[in-house]
Amino acid sequence: MAVTARRRVRHRLPPARWPTRDEAARARWFSPLPIGPRLVAEQRTWVPAMVPWRATGDGLVTEQVIDWYARFAEGRPGVLVVEATGIRDVPSGPLLRIGDDRFVPGLRRLVETVRERSAGHTRLFIQLIDFVAVRRRPTPDRFFGRFLAVDADVRRRTAVALGEARWIEAPEAELRARLQAADRPVIERILTARELEALDFGYRERIWDMHLPHIRDLPGVLPGLFTEAAARARTAGFDGVELHYAHAYTMASFLSRLNVRADGYGGSRQGRVRLPLEVLAAVRRRVGDGYPVGIRYLGDEVIVGGSDLDDAVWFGVRFAEAGADYLSVSKGGRFEDAKQPKPGEAVYPYTGESGQECMPTVISDERGPFGRNVPLAAAIRRAVRAAGRQTPVVTSGGIGSFDLAEEILARGEADAVAAARQTLADHDWFRKIRLGLGHLVRRCEFTNYCEGLDQRHKQVTCKLWDRAVEPGDPSVRLAEDGKRRLNAPEWSPPPPE
Repeated sequence: MAVTARRRVRHRLPPARWPTRDEAARARWFSPLPIGPRLVAEQRTWVPAMVPWRATGDGLVTEQVIDWYARFAEGRPGVLVVEATGIRDVPSGPLLRIGDDRFVPGLRRLVETVRERSAGHTRLFIQLIDFVAVRRRPTPDRFFGRFLAVDADVRRRTAVALGEARWIEAPEAELRARLQAADRPVIERILTARELEALDFGYRERIWDMHLPHIRDLPGVLPGLFTEAAARARTAGFDGVELHYAHAYTMASFLSRLNVRADGYGGSRQGRVRLPLEVLAAVRRRVGDGYPVGIRYLGDEVIVGGSDLDDAVWFGVRFAEAGADYLSVSKGGRFEDAKQPKPGEAVYPYTGESGQECMPTVISDERGPFGRNVPLAAAIRRAVRAAGRQTPVVTSGGIGSFDLAEEILARGEADAVAAARQTLADHDWFRKIRLGLGHLVRRCEFTNYCEGLDQRHKQVTCKLWDRAVEPGDPSVRLAEDGKRRLNAPEWSPPPPE
């Protein structure tokens, strides 16, 4: 879609009506949902993947990870999806990984904890992700002194820009020093667009960088990596896996209209969907027909030249026909329109217009943020049904009330309604609603305080509860900054009258 500037409006949180216990018992949102041929979720309440930055630097499960998911499990959602988990055995910071068998024991303990703390009511999936290299924005001295590849083309362009032929053969150290001292207009005449991007935003690979052997080989490598990761997830006891084909990462980039690979894995829709379908087929062969395999993908990239809803509808039908057990629809979250990071920080794909569409806030355009992305899921679901498939479709984005979720299901716009930020604000809100205690729900204000922490790779919490700490209380674990509690306060239903 073409993206244009929009007038921003601060919206108020709409009043919420909460159902009685009897009404909640009859609600669609709390009715069973079949996922695949053998699994049934007790409810259509869904907690999508959120990265809390609590794993070890080696990607292992920690006590903080266990506590994070245990606390969500206490709210007893129908489905809880574990954060984006790396399928490669490579350093990726405090993000969970599943690229080797050594990760399985910790993940198995996570599964067992969720089952225990949810009393068996919650189905637990894990999201599997691959990503290509993204580097922090360098300072100019580091870029010109170390990162810029000084080749014949750079020398030639420097000589032309400065009008001095000697730069074609000058010592490399001297050339680097001269570039570092150059003013911006000169730099812009010397560097290519990708080199300027590496200077201004940090180096970032694309899946169509076919000059890089490891990028060129992705179609031969990724099916095996996803397959082994899914097999480990099954061994660890997860109820299913979710293939991460959304946002700024590898598989979403294969689906993007920006994908110009000429090797049969880009260009046309058939080419762009080829590897995602091959990964799905490989995973299915390994885990079997009865093990749920879902896909999280974009209903709209929200970037200039990117894929839009027409593409997403077409992809959704292909995924359903290929045997995906559910489709979870997201939006935006791309690198292409992200804001420039500070030196020393990495570009973050949720800072531009596409990021705001992914996680809409109360500062929005006239449409407002609440249920904003539902029409994407609705269009995909209609097309999937028209193709004769009953594949469940999950929607999300600015959903924080019972009535909104129930209306979405009643209109047939989705089969499950997911809520990340509202569930982070109140892990127990599903239970409170079912007990007729909706008036006790701590309502998300959709300010994206949590997203701001994620952007800086800080341990994610919610402003509505992370300062609720009794001084000196040894039972409350604090974030690394020592100022915020890591998990929401405990809640127990009041005794019956």
